[in-house]
Amino acid sequence: MSKTITLLLSTSPYSYENTLTAVRIAESALNKGNTVNLIASADGVYCFLKKQKAKGITNAEEEFSRLIQKGLKVSL
Repeated sequence: MSKTITLLLSTSPYSYENTLTAVRIAESALNKGNTVNLIASADGVYCFLKKQKAKGITNAEEEFSRLIQKGLKVSL
């Protein structure tokens, strides 16, 4: 039985590990066939800016774009 999981992301993409944690939780839930909603507010919306130049760390925009292709639903 699939479940619906909703995540709230309100911190900037590279200041804390919250972004990477949200990516990992969302990916794991999607891989198990669950529905995942992500609400980005405040600084969390910066995770979705195009053409980010993250060096040496995970690029938030690329990761979330990949998850959107897998079914992640995002509300800004």
